[in-house]
Amino acid sequence: MSDCIFCQIIAGHIPSSKVYEDEEVLAFLDITQVTKGHTLVVPKKHYRNILEMDGQASSALFARIPKIAQQLQKKLDAKGMNIINNNEEAAGQTVFHTHIHLLPRFDEQDGLKIKFETQEPDFTALAQLAQDLYFGG
Repeated sequence: MSDCIFCQIIAGHIPSSKVYEDEEVLAFLDITQVTKGHTLVVPKKHYRNILEMDGQASSALFARIPKIAQQLQKKLDAKGMNIINNNEEAAGQTVFHTHIHLLPRFDEQDGLKIKFETQEPDFTALAQLAQDLYFGG
């Protein structure tokens, strides 16, 4: 896709700071560096996001994630790792080419804040929702 910045990076038309590459996947440092070593892992084939991918394509992408994340953690001596994927604008996606954020974590003051607001469980409502959503395997 000619107007996609990640496709341009994959094609070599825009420079990037590569940390991993093979025939199907490219991983490069995010220019924003939310945390040191913040890396984006992208499939070389263009997909808008995970919601557009099939099982084979997503398997190929996610098969590389542990290897890349482990290498980042080891080389940076990170204490942990957030692995984040946003799909569509409502979920915070701003570049519409599938990408996985690998964010090495060093301590609670490393610049990344993720906050979940929990609710008291309503087990009856949860059971009904699960029943409504269930589609088997």
